[in-house]
Amino acid sequence: MGRDEGFELVFAGGAASAAEGEDAVVVHPTDRKGPGGHPIYADDTGIVQAEISDRGEVRMIASGGHQQPASGVEARPVIQP
Repeated sequence: MGRDEGFELVFAGGAASAAEGEDAVVVHPTDRKGPGGHPIYADDTGIVQAEISDRGEVRMIASGGHQQPASGVEARPVIQP
């Protein structure tokens, strides 16, 4: 899995999921590591942050107060052409 390309995080069960099939956001690597020692990825705004293991396991990281990190998030590799 190429770590420099980034991932598409797919959220299950959200309002957009029911209406349009999926709710997803693309995240890119940062220079930080999460509590599990794996790289942290963030979207362009820095609001959506996730630690993604080398096995594709996702741990959402709260980037501000009053956030409730989602569970059941899937990471799909984004391959740059």
